[in-house]
Amino acid sequence: MSARSSRCNSEISKSRQEANNMTKKLCGTKYPTSICFIVVNEFCERFSYYGMKAVLTLYFLTYLHWDKDLSTAVYHAFSGLCYFTPLLGALIADSWLGKFKTIIYLSIVYVIGHVVKSVGAIPTVGNSDVHIALSMFGLILIAFGTGGIKPCVAAFGGDQFDEENASERQKFFSIFYMSINAGSLLSTVITPVLRGDVQCFGGDCYALAFGVPAALMVVALVVFIAGSGLYKRNPPQGNILLEVCNCIGFALKKRWRRSKYDPQRTHWLDWAEEKYSKRLIQEIKMVLRVLVLYIPLPMFWALFDQQGSRWTLQATRMNMAFMLNALLILLFVPIFDLIIYPIVGFCRINITPLRKMAVGMIFAALAFGAATLVELNVVKTVVDPAPAGKCLLQVFNLVEGDISVTIPGNDLFPKPIPYLQDPPKYETLPLEASSKELRIQVVFNEKASECNQMFEEEKAYSLILHSTAAGIQCQLVEDFIMKSEDGNPLLRFLNTQPEAVNLTVGHVTFHVPSRNMSANMTVDRGEYPDVGCSLQSEKCSDLDLGLLDFGASYTVILTEESGKFVPHEMEDVEANNVHIAWQIPQYVLITAGEVMFSITGLEFSYSQAPANMKSVLQAGWLLTVAFGNVIVLIVAEGAGLEQWKEFLLFAGLLLGVCIIFSIMAYFYTYVDPDQLDKIYLEDSEREEDNDDKMKKKTEDIQLNKKGKGTKL
Repeated sequence: MSARSSRCNSEISKSRQEANNMTKKLCGTKYPTSICFIVVNEFCERFSYYGMKAVLTLYFLTYLHWDKDLSTAVYHAFSGLCYFTPLLGALIADSWLGKFKTIIYLSIVYVIGHVVKSVGAIPTVGNSDVHIALSMFGLILIAFGTGGIKPCVAAFGGDQFDEENASERQKFFSIFYMSINAGSLLSTVITPVLRGDVQCFGGDCYALAFGVPAALMVVALVVFIAGSGLYKRNPPQGNILLEVCNCIGFALKKRWRRSKYDPQRTHWLDWAEEKYSKRLIQEIKMVLRVLVLYIPLPMFWALFDQQGSRWTLQATRMNMAFMLNALLILLFVPIFDLIIYPIVGFCRINITPLRKMAVGMIFAALAFGAATLVELNVVKTVVDPAPAGKCLLQVFNLVEGDISVTIPGNDLFPKPIPYLQDPPKYETLPLEASSKELRIQVVFNEKASECNQMFEEEKAYSLILHSTAAGIQCQLVEDFIMKSEDGNPLLRFLNTQPEAVNLTVGHVTFHVPSRNMSANMTVDRGEYPDVGCSLQSEKCSDLDLGLLDFGASYTVILTEESGKFVPHEMEDVEANNVHIAWQIPQYVLITAGEVMFSITGLEFSYSQAPANMKSVLQAGWLLTVAFGNVIVLIVAEGAGLEQWKEFLLFAGLLLGVCIIFSIMAYFYTYVDPDQLDKIYLEDSEREEDNDDKMKKKTEDIQLNKKGKGTKL
């Protein structure tokens, strides 16, 4: 670059600054107008992403019929992929297309992924294999779309600020993060409602719940393109990542071959000076120092991202009359920025970005300590499955009088069992084999009856005893003791009458055969004072089930009294008795940790990166989230711990990692990439001026020589 070119660029920059100042005065804000489009784009994109994720775990469980562990594994695998792909997006942006075009092209991929995902949730489109294939393909496209634009949007927003507006840029990242959580807040409220309250194709409307986020992603793309004329765009710098890798490889190779210590090369990267510029080497040193600092950070994200998996599943086993979500972020960001941080500064406590992040880790660890205490109380209403070689058994007495039940070799039911009494709990029946036929003795009115039943290990059963003319008859049915994954109650009917009947509870219809049991199905939590009945007679009038509560499993026995059906409600699995409000402390703590850790880390990654590597370092920051999800996958799939022990393990690991991070942060030296630009720009201009002077001096000498030759 010549001195003239430098002066020209300076004039252009000055003109742009004057235009920005005029725009700020007209708009009454210190921020560039282009920021509005970027923030709205981020709001819509995050609505799209979190709206889809809000129902993703339940989609796996209830629509694809996967178990809890597989659903958790796929959820975190998807989340991990979303945070591995930012490296690809950063490479494309910094090396090839630039941030603006990268955001547009990958947003189109993002939209296509949402559409494919929505189509996969339509029951009439193919069979279950087609649904799984479309869902997984859609999720892969979404992961590449959201991950690819993720490092570009934040860095592109930072690019809109000039060097002298660093404080406004720092506040922009808080506003940017608030837009993320505003989108998350609305979407996590709206999309579950669209799924559960809107019925389509005969069930929960997952197609609509995924379709609305797809529409919001289209809006995000349109809004971003609408602001294209206002953006300040930094052109791509060539394949910077490849150049960085080559420089590191060259330095390592040179250092390996030279066994002697060179006092002029205090850093191993200095060995690349033979081939690469000092500026590039200095920039790589800056980036590597930050990346090394990021090594412990995935553990924070391993805890944080369990809000969408393990904490959601914990909530389904609680009384869900109250829900809590990203609203806390919208409250905490201004509280921290306007109150807490100024108070800490007033107390003359130097709270650096890295110290904020360390405190955020501590809050996250405390959140999981609180989650452990909640989990210990939640599991009290859970029926533990029978271990190998044993099964669970309860008895329903439909004989009009007390009966005694005896299983030879066991003393499970020492007291007589009353008529139509809700069994207090399941009893554990030893089998000492994978399956076994047992003889059951029943005594009623001093008359004994016997029946043989086949039991299998690790299952739960209800033994139903009927009275007939021939004596007592036994009926053994298998029970489902797991709490429903969406938190709603499970219900089944036992019909003691000779005619079959269809009963409608809310949106669910049960076919109850004569003298038999209906299927076990999930119904919405609520009061059911008047159940629909297919029999056009007085038998079905005023059929009141009362409250069917969260997390319970009910068996309703239908008997006839005075010419009417009378329901007798038995609670096989106890209803959730821990209110979801007990999750508030853990959400408050994790949100405080997020504000101090995530927002600070986002701005730290931008401020510590050279101009040509800002997207790359943003991608490095996002990679810590990806590795956090990998940690969850390893622990969830490999450890096999009880949930409360798993929570406690994560809390302990994060506290240990926090200590390591704090030690590393103590030795970190903050840098100013803009100052580096000035130093090398001044050096470049000085060299160019010297070159111009030398060139002019050479031309003068040549002219003098030529003049002297003419005289001769």
